[in-house]
Amino acid sequence: MLATRIRQKDSIFYFVSYPAQEILKKVRFISRYYGEGEQITPQTVPHDEIAQFISRIERTDEAFQRELSRAKVRMLKNFYEMAVAQPPIPGTVLLFTDETLRFDATTSDDVGRLQEPSSKYLIIDGQHRLAALRFYLQERPDDAANLHVPCVIFDGRSEDFACEMFVIINSTPTRINKSHLVDLYERISWAEPDRRFAARLVEDLYTEGDSPLRYRINRLGNRSLQDKWILQAELFNELHRWVTTEWKQIQRVSNVYREGERYYGVVRDFFKAAHKVWGDAWGHTGYMVTRPVTLKAMVRVCADLAREDAEPAEGRVQRWEQRLAPWGEQVRAFRAEGFYERFPAKGQVERVARIHRELARAVGIEPRSARAGRE
Repeated sequence: MLATRIRQKDSIFYFVSYPAQEILKKVRFISRYYGEGEQITPQTVPHDEIAQFISRIERTDEAFQRELSRAKVRMLKNFYEMAVAQPPIPGTVLLFTDETLRFDATTSDDVGRLQEPSSKYLIIDGQHRLAALRFYLQERPDDAANLHVPCVIFDGRSEDFACEMFVIINSTPTRINKSHLVDLYERISWAEPDRRFAARLVEDLYTEGDSPLRYRINRLGNRSLQDKWILQAELFNELHRWVTTEWKQIQRVSNVYREGERYYGVVRDFFKAAHKVWGDAWGHTGYMVTRPVTLKAMVRVCADLAREDAEPAEGRVQRWEQRLAPWGEQVRAFRAEGFYERFPAKGQVERVARIHRELARAVGIEPRSARAGRE
């Protein structure tokens, strides 16, 4: 196929114009799409991580639920029908293949024939547009001859490259939930080091076998899952808030990875101690102890306590269990019934700050915000 080779810094990719019917045969849909009485069944997701990642998001995120997907496809299909003078598909569809495609220059160094991959493309951006195009052409097959789809093809790259490209395209609040972006902060090259550091803490708290929050962090951004305690993005925000206040010191250490392990140990030990002092209220649906508003406040207490007494690590859980023991006397105040009346606030931000102050005061810790205000 005829293609234009595009160079940008160290990157090389290709621009092609695919006939509508042809492009639909060369891509795989990894999500289910709905038309009027018809549907596109998702194809088997291959083992590569970017396809698994996109598929997981589009199966779970509210932005891709069935009715919203149907409405978006219908809107695009109607636009294809109405557009006459305006191009129906003015924007490019982004395609990815891990195969390295051969390019043979013809008329110039950057125009020539591009080999097509042996397997179908993964759609990094444009699945809804192509789904709507399929439904449109089912009703108006004669229009196919006059429709070409502009495509940008990325080839021969790693899965990390495809992940990064997907995040770049989808990193606005209306396109992808922030919880999903946290998954990739460690893998994308342009993420700030403090964000990558905090993202690793979240990852460890979710996966490590000795973490009190293991599998209790909701990584999909869906609040309806009753067995999850806190959204990944919410926990990330609190940990990142702590990390940024100490980033200058963190950067000075010779091994930042080891420092990440140390911070994980601090948070892990804090929640182990908290678990013991809260007793049966920990994880109990009748109490607010492991709800987001309290967990976020406890992370702030953890940061305050760590500045005073993080070392030595040996005996830290027992030491902090004694320090946090007064929380056990406050269990009744954290009953779900009447909780918001006992901790009145204009919103969650104010309520987290209030609970933080109350918890810190109970164990004789001065919150950093109060201390900073006097300095």
